Amino acid sequence: MKKAIDIMTKDVVTVQKNTTVAELANLLATHNIGGTPVVDAQGQLLGVVTESDLIDQTKKLHIPTVVTILDSVIYLENPDRMEKEMLKMAGTTVGDIFTENPQTVAEDTSLEEIATIMSEKNIHTLPVVCNSKLIGVIGKQDIIKTLIP
Repeated sequence: MKKAIDIMTKDVVTVQKNTTVAELANLLATHNIGGTPVVDAQGQLLGVVTESDLIDQTKKLHIPTVVTILDSVIYLENPDRMEKEMLKMAGTTVGDIFTENPQTVAEDTSLEEIATIMSEKNIHTLPVVCNSKLIGVIGKQDIIKTLIP
């Protein structure tokens, strides 16, 4: 049975939190990738940043519906979520827009478990870590390649 280490991409394109949004967009376009891990100077995984994070920057701001009852404001939507959206839209670096604590797998995770995680959690790219250090990534194309005899 194949494991993460057998199918992962080992030469990973990464960024750091201080990478600008413009540099990130250029990197994703140049390498034709949909996202990349965010690491610190020691290669420790901090999170991931994706095309969706960039798209979130350019979307229209949805103002949540509120109700006022007896001088109390009641949000009909989560105000914390709105705050996160506003911060992401105003972001200028990867550190402003990336997703922290992403789903990861270990190098000995089975192909079946990886496929299940990706399918059930709608994840396109999974970082592979060993002792919190990034050692590779697995994308949907890596899974598809295992189906070719």
